[in-house]
Amino acid sequence: MTDVNRTNRIAPLPYDEWDTEALSVLAPGRRLPPSNVLGLLAQHPALARAFLTFNKHLLFESTLPAPTRELAILRVAWRRQCRYEWAQHVLIAKRAGLTDEQIAEARAASPGTLLARAVDELDADSRLSDQTYTELSYELDDRQLMDLVFTVGAYGLLAMAFNTFDVELDPGLSADDF
Repeated sequence: MTDVNRTNRIAPLPYDEWDTEALSVLAPGRRLPPSNVLGLLAQHPALARAFLTFNKHLLFESTLPAPTRELAILRVAWRRQCRYEWAQHVLIAKRAGLTDEQIAEARAASPGTLLARAVDELDADSRLSDQTYTELSYELDDRQLMDLVFTVGAYGLLAMAFNTFDVELDPGLSADDF
């Protein structure tokens, strides 16, 4: 039985301690660079397999343009105060062509863009207002709207997990702008 008074967090499992299931799910046929998130997921390979299947769609097969996806993720990371998610996705956002000014907009206290307003509404109310939905529907088709809502939800979930389990930044990552 689990000790209900336990205060330590679930630590990432070092790569050398991954079992065959974790290796087959997280690193099939290859050795990966150190990653605290993958180390955390290695603690629960069945969960990792299920979540990463879904997350693969959001990151690599989404109908959202990469800059839109990354701005939404950064806004979630900022709102949820998730340093790990922020640091990872600043790098991805820059590779997607976002400028420092666009990335800084994700941190703005007041949403200055329709996308930021949409993320704020989804995060705060678990829905979009009629006005925001209507405005978004002029810019995004139905599949893009679905991908946006699921992206915000999934990265809110990840922020919750990263914050709860105190996932530390990977070597070489910085969140100085956080």
